[in-house]
This record gives sequence, structure tokens and C-alpha cells, in this order.
Amino acid sequence: MAKTQTVEAAVGELVALLNVEKIETYLFRGGCGTANWRRVFGGQVLGQALAAAIKTVAPERRVHSLHAYFLLPGDTKAPIVYEVEHLRDGGSFSSRRVKAIQHGRVIFITVCSFHIDETGLDFAEKRPDVPGPEALKTATELFSGAMGKLPDSMQRFWERFRALEFRPVDISRYFDRKNRNAAQQFWFKTAARLPDDPAVHFGVMAYISDFALLETALAPHGKLLSDPDVRLASLDHAIWFHRPFRADEWLLYSLDSPSSAGARGFCRGQVFSRDGKLVASTSQEGLMRTDVD
Repeated sequence: MAKTQTVEAAVGELVALLNVEKIETYLFRGGCGTANWRRVFGGQVLGQALAAAIKTVAPERRVHSLHAYFLLPGDTKAPIVYEVEHLRDGGSFSSRRVKAIQHGRVIFITVCSFHIDETGLDFAEKRPDVPGPEALKTATELFSGAMGKLPDSMQRFWERFRALEFRPVDISRYFDRKNRNAAQQFWFKTAARLPDDPAVHFGVMAYISDFALLETALAPHGKLLSDPDVRLASLDHAIWFHRPFRADEWLLYSLDSPSSAGARGFCRGQVFSRDGKLVASTSQEGLMRTDVD
């Protein structure tokens, strides 16, 4: 029971972190949350900015896309103020621009688009043919077994996400330096049930969407996120929400990186539900430096 309560508490903390406090009509404040990190996790800013935008739009309009730029590292010791700009409310679509501000400087900016529910042509790529989550080891099993051999920095990175359950399809890249295809897949969900409010699930999806995306670009170079000579930083990020989903039910994140050049890596992601529906797509370009560059 203690373990269940601890997991539920961690999920509750995540939900609270991704919510924002309204301090004026279009002004919100979010907690810093990640005090033991060198900088604020990008997924946190994505989730909080989206939460702020959602609070200014009629509930019958659901977010369908988000396009963002990370401008400056976030200070983990200070709250973040989110300023929402009302761009448009049309017959079917609404648009909001959100600026994240710390210490008087804009550290992040995004534009979110919302759409009323409509029916239309329906097609999507099929989910990759990979083992289901039940056939894969849990994070606890991985850390107590082979993952225990990973560098401390890598283990600490994974342990920061206590509210989430990850099941990587292939962990072999952590144990050798072979140049691999720039692709990976992992199953994820929250470690406990979430409220039914769709805004919560959108926020959690935005949060997780930044996890491991840029790391995928390291695979062809035989590099890992934990390598001391690797420097990664997100530059921009986009999410498209295609179909309804729950972030507390298993979802498959399938990632690939078609290009790395000019000290930048470009990555793409597709999120599939357990029954094979494509529910979201992502893309990101990030700074990718090594000490030998």
C-alpha cells in the first residue's frame, strides 16, 4: 500500500506542477518544480504554457497543435509567469500565444491552436509492430538489473520521472557504442489514474513529448545522453493532437531522427494508443554539441 500511495502522490505532484495559477485575466503563474535540475525541464514549460492557454479558451474547443521555441534556460529556483495573448476566436478555431517569463526575460514562446470537434476524412499510419508493454521490463526491474550498471547521471535522469511508467522496447543502446539507426520506441503512461479533465491529459502528453526526443539523434553517433562530452538543448518543439487519448493508459512513443548537421539534431515522434490509433505527432530541433566539435 505504501508504494501505491507514493506513486499516487508523485502523480498528484505532477498534475499540480502542470497546472497554473490564474493571477489576472490573461496572466498565470507556474511552479518551478524541478529544483534538483540544472535547468527547468522543457516538458514542464510546454505543459504549463498549454495549461495557461487552455484556461482562456471555451471548453468545447480542444487544442490540436502547439508550436514553440525555447529561448533561454529556465531557472529552477523561481516561478514562471505565463502571459497569454488572445489572437483570435473564429467560427471553428481559436489561437493563443503564450510567453513564459522569468526575471523579466522571455524564456519560451508558443502559439496554440484550438478547434471545435468536427467529423471528416479519417486515415492514419499503423502502429509499429513492437512488443506490448506487458512483455517488457518495468523501470524498477531495469534499475535493479542491468540498468544498475548505467552511469549515475543517467540513473538520476530516469528516477526524476517517478510519476510516469516507461517501458523501452530496446535498451541495448545503453550498453555499447555501436552506431545505430536513429530510432527508438517506448511505452509510457502515468503511474496512477489521472482526473478525467482532458486538459490534464493534454498537459501530461506535452510534458512527456519532450522526453527522449532529441536523444534519438545521438544513436547514429554511438553517443548517450549521459556522456560527459554531450550537450543537448531543445530549440523548438511542435505537437499535433489528432485523436482523443488518456495519458494514464499505455501509449507507444515511436521516435526517429532523419538529420543531424550544423550542431543541430532534428527529430520526429508519433504517439499511438494501445489499440493502434495515432493520437499525436511531435517534432523537435535541438542543439547537439560535443566537446570535440
